[in-house]
Amino acid sequence: MLSNDFGLTETQRGFRRLAAEFVDKEIIPHAREWDRREQVDRAIVKRLGELGFLGLTLPEEYGGVEADMLSYVLVTEELGRGDSAVRGIVSVTLGLVAKTIAAHGTEEQKREWLPRLTSGEALGCFALTEPGTGSDAASVSTRAVRDGGDWVINGAKMFITNGTWADLALTFARTSEKGITAFLVPTDTPGFRTTEIHGKLGLRGQATAELTFDEVRVPDSARLGEVDRGLGIALGTLSRGRISVAAGAVGLAQGALDAAVRYATERTQFGRPIASFQLVQELLADSAAEIKAARALTHQVARMVDAGATPKEYATDASIAKYFASEMAVRVANNCLQVFGGYGYIDEYPAGKYLRDARVLTLYEGTSQIQKLIIGRDLTGVNALT
Repeated sequence: MLSNDFGLTETQRGFRRLAAEFVDKEIIPHAREWDRREQVDRAIVKRLGELGFLGLTLPEEYGGVEADMLSYVLVTEELGRGDSAVRGIVSVTLGLVAKTIAAHGTEEQKREWLPRLTSGEALGCFALTEPGTGSDAASVSTRAVRDGGDWVINGAKMFITNGTWADLALTFARTSEKGITAFLVPTDTPGFRTTEIHGKLGLRGQATAELTFDEVRVPDSARLGEVDRGLGIALGTLSRGRISVAAGAVGLAQGALDAAVRYATERTQFGRPIASFQLVQELLADSAAEIKAARALTHQVARMVDAGATPKEYATDASIAKYFASEMAVRVANNCLQVFGGYGYIDEYPAGKYLRDARVLTLYEGTSQIQKLIIGRDLTGVNALT
């Protein structure tokens, strides 16, 4: 098999081995059942915390685990290989919420939330997308109004990962005509309600929800960062989050390819394994090449972060990795379903789930079209939206 170890430190290999063993023993055997019943076993959260996966790259004083961004990417890859629904728990709680608190929170906010998030005692969700606002993050309509020393929040959010499981919602609300502010909203706050979204094409095991804020009152101490500066926090967080999505896409595609290779060597037609047919090998070879390319792009941007690049400096590279890897995952999953033939179309085999789960990767944390706009703007200096 093709090697994926080149250039990795022993520590990085260790993180990947730990994640791979966990995925093989505790995720893959259950992924089909979780998909069928539309719910991942909640006990998996505790295991993610125990293994340190919810604290990667965060300071040890807050319950974090000393690790670089590439180690986080390697773990995310493996989780994506096992079940993208589980990968999303980590990507959102750690990648979008905990890391944002670590970067922008007060000392009190860090001590209140980070130990709980890193241990799995609490989960977080990233409340930005709204029923009428997806790609245009600057146009959020959820509002937060000052009332003495408090803020009162009204509005709704849509397609929120971890929404019904979360204990903390990192919420973005309009606080002036052109300003958006970030708030740390405990989900047991009066007026906060969740409605789980069922019937999804993929990621069925993931707790995806609509959130409603009805006169939700939080103190000013729940504000994350400066008033009216929340959009910058959101966009910087999404740049980092796109690396995680890219890594998950690489892992998902690798899982699909591994399954297709196993099937192709076991399935016989015309008296020999279908792996011996050139056109089947073409499907597998194309998939392997695309995975290698996407992995290289994703690891490159992770190394940029580890070298000290700022979100502004690596934003375009993150968009390139996310765009290529997410589209690649759809192509690879589709190729691998083709290898399975008719058996790929039923859920007794994993090919269909990989394809269904891959499709959303081109939509969230910036659609493929938005990634192209970001890349094109960087190349030309011209904003295509104006």
